[in-house]
Amino acid sequence: MRGGLFLKTLFKGAFLIVIDGLDECEDKRGVQEFISHALEFFKKHPSIPLRILVTSRVEQHIRAILKTDGVLIENLDSSPSDEDIERFLQVSFQMAAKRDLIIQAYIQAHGDWPTYFDMVNLTEHIGGSFVLASTIFKFIIQPAAEDDLSTPMDRLPLSLEMNGLDGLYAQTLARSQHHPYFRDLISTIVLLREPLPVVSIADLLNIEAFEAIQVLLNLQAIIHVPGTDEEGDVTLCHTSLRDFLTTESRSGPFFVLPHRNHLTLSYRFFCSAFGNHGRPSAYDHVDFHWGKFVIGIIGSSHKFINEVEQFKARQPRTNRTPLHAFLCSALFHNFLIFGWQPTPDSDASYTLAECATQFVLAVQCLDDRIGLWLDELQGGVALFYDGRHRTFQFTEHACELLQHNLRQLATATSTVHAKVFFTSSSDSS
Repeated sequence: MRGGLFLKTLFKGAFLIVIDGLDECEDKRGVQEFISHALEFFKKHPSIPLRILVTSRVEQHIRAILKTDGVLIENLDSSPSDEDIERFLQVSFQMAAKRDLIIQAYIQAHGDWPTYFDMVNLTEHIGGSFVLASTIFKFIIQPAAEDDLSTPMDRLPLSLEMNGLDGLYAQTLARSQHHPYFRDLISTIVLLREPLPVVSIADLLNIEAFEAIQVLLNLQAIIHVPGTDEEGDVTLCHTSLRDFLTTESRSGPFFVLPHRNHLTLSYRFFCSAFGNHGRPSAYDHVDFHWGKFVIGIIGSSHKFINEVEQFKARQPRTNRTPLHAFLCSALFHNFLIFGWQPTPDSDASYTLAECATQFVLAVQCLDDRIGLWLDELQGGVALFYDGRHRTFQFTEHACELLQHNLRQLATATSTVHAKVFFTSSSDSS
């Protein structure tokens, strides 16, 4: 560049280099080195008229590098604006109308499209998400296919309906279904009591944060992924995604069976707190998801027993300590809270017998965490016990089974002393 032109350009401001989607670069070490070199360059040449604008998620491998005075971070998620969404849609539809003869013909015959009320409904439906706004716009404007002759005017109201985005959901989910943690992540995000950051979800699933991100990045059209792994929650762009995934007739191969996955989530939260003096809030999640599991199958004794047995079978054969402690606590909670009177073939009899069995198996484990778990039980901060006293009647068979398990317990450990009183009567049922 000639000297005169260079000086003239400088008066207009600094030169700008834009790097879009840096987080999509697979070479994480290369990204770190690039940022480090750039920061070092500006440190040596602070007055150079050059700026670099990077759009990216602030992932763990670059977060520490960016904590310097030379970097200004702007979180776009912190200030969503319906006005910006509406402006984006207006400009996008205007540009589409200039290219699409069908839209032009419709406007000539019927007037403005989308109408004012269409824009209001779309903006409210989108809820401040630019990703969802872009996705819905593309869904509306997409060219007609041989098996779908609908027009943009037909598809706009569909995008506002509960089932209108089913095709979009299925298409987007298919991009990540090959990942090994896809189903665990989807079911967790959809059924969580409250949203969590990427790191917390990864910890819950016992995977690395980057492994979760690998799945989620392809789903940003329907799932909001925060700009950082530690801050901001992973949320659904629209609540209709939850309805889609929990309705088998709509989601097909992506179906999330609510009660079964609630049982798994209850166990995952238990594991995250087990033996570490977990916070009461973590136990609240255990209680919540166990309750959702029971409500989902209430009234079916056979189903309850089968689900618990299948859940046990799905767990790894190693490190079973948390499993035994969880089942003991959860089943005891189930027995106390719901107050089912046991009969030989009911799930209540199964619940009590299985609870005692799991207690024996738990204390037989050579694991220091069991001591912490028992301390919590004994100290009154246990998982489920509400402090109320109840009286139950048992069949002779149930009493014999419990006494057998307690005798096993007594021989398995000398640190636990259980005092259980049984009152049998000839008219017990």
